[in-house]
Amino acid sequence: MNKKTYQAIFDSPDKPLRIGTIEIPCYVIEKDGHPVRVLSGRDMQTSLGLGQAHGTKLKHFLNHKEIIPFINNELAMALENPIRFTCPGHGGKPALGYETTILTDICDAVLEARNNGAISGENLKVAKFCEILTRGFAKIGIIALVDEATGFQKIRDRDELNRILEAYIAKELLPWTKRFPDSFYKELFRLRGWQYSPLSVKRPKYVGKLTNQLIYEKLPDGVLDQLKKNPPKTPKGYRKHRFFQVLTNDIDNPHLEKQITSVITLMKAASNWKNFERLFQRAFRPGLPEQTAFNFVQDKD
Repeated sequence: MNKKTYQAIFDSPDKPLRIGTIEIPCYVIEKDGHPVRVLSGRDMQTSLGLGQAHGTKLKHFLNHKEIIPFINNELAMALENPIRFTCPGHGGKPALGYETTILTDICDAVLEARNNGAISGENLKVAKFCEILTRGFAKIGIIALVDEATGFQKIRDRDELNRILEAYIAKELLPWTKRFPDSFYKELFRLRGWQYSPLSVKRPKYVGKLTNQLIYEKLPDGVLDQLKKNPPKTPKGYRKHRFFQVLTNDIDNPHLEKQITSVITLMKAASNWKNFERLFQRAFRPGLPEQTAFNFVQDKD
């Protein structure tokens, strides 16, 4: 890695690049007398749906045996030589970044790996983000080229391209919209005594079963049975879509959102899991003796 530290001559502290709900600060540094557009490694990691934890998930992902064969020498060299830079927003602390075009190169490599059947499991989610980003950047690129050719770029609003990209990405990400808010998992983990990390997509195997008991089984009669029939499964038996993606916006989603909100409210009012069980029973099995507890799944085999 080049240990030289560069100073950002332009940055976007107030107007970051928006990709869906993700904000990515952008920088321009002067390197060898030429301007270089830079994104931080952590922000690129976030844009690919890998979270921000430790800023190393992107590197680990790209070093996976499924991906390595599709990383060309130029990209590999760039990844091994991040650019150290500082800017006023970092308080003088150096950050590690890469030229912005590296993000598109990463997307190309991941999509090539997917097209060759080399990606599976959770990595397919990253490939989906890569596909969305690639199409979004291509769309905004041709708009910018037309604006430059016609001279419109001189009078357009400085944020117009950003808004176009944000609207496009948000539309593309709609099927991926997180239906369960972080507070649902935060409170569930607190009551169960599990360590909670909002940046991790990994959940204990009991979470899905508890979610069925707390949420889906309390929807109107027959909804859960229908959901179990609808989402198609992969050859390995995994569902391709989550239950909430099958629900219709105008009929079933309101029931889902109401149930989630009710359960979160009960969770927040409870001091421990046993306390929550009693509150849940009072709310959803009124009239039964309190000692007739729900048969919730246990977190031990």
